[in-house]
Amino acid sequence: QVQLAESGGGSVQAGGSLRLSCVVSAYRNRCYDLSWYRQAPGKGREFVTAIDSHGSTRYADYVKGRFTISRDDAKNTLYLQMDSLKPEDTAVYYCSANCESGGYYSSYWGQGTQVTVSS
Repeated sequence: QVQLAESGGGSVQAGGSLRLSCVVSAYRNRCYDLSWYRQAPGKGREFVTAIDSHGSTRYADYVKGRFTISRDDAKNTLYLQMDSLKPEDTAVYYCSANCESGGYYSSYWGQGTQVTVSS
């Protein structure tokens, strides 16, 4: 059983910052890759950034240099620090986890948190 809960969304002006958090509750599961995705109004869900269990990260080109992903496994929490925000970053942000239990791998999603950036 895996549950993800995002928080930290809100409204900010362009150029501002927000920090999203995602608490991963993984009973009898081990979660390896953790990711952030986003979905803007009228668009499909798109990849933002990911971090694996070794701390290796990858970013979509449109957030490189502005967003930073990190994880604190002691707190079972994933973070997304978003700086220099742009109106086009407005979206619902979702955290995702790839987890293993008994040799089986599954992907899980949170409910999302709204980020609105005004010009």
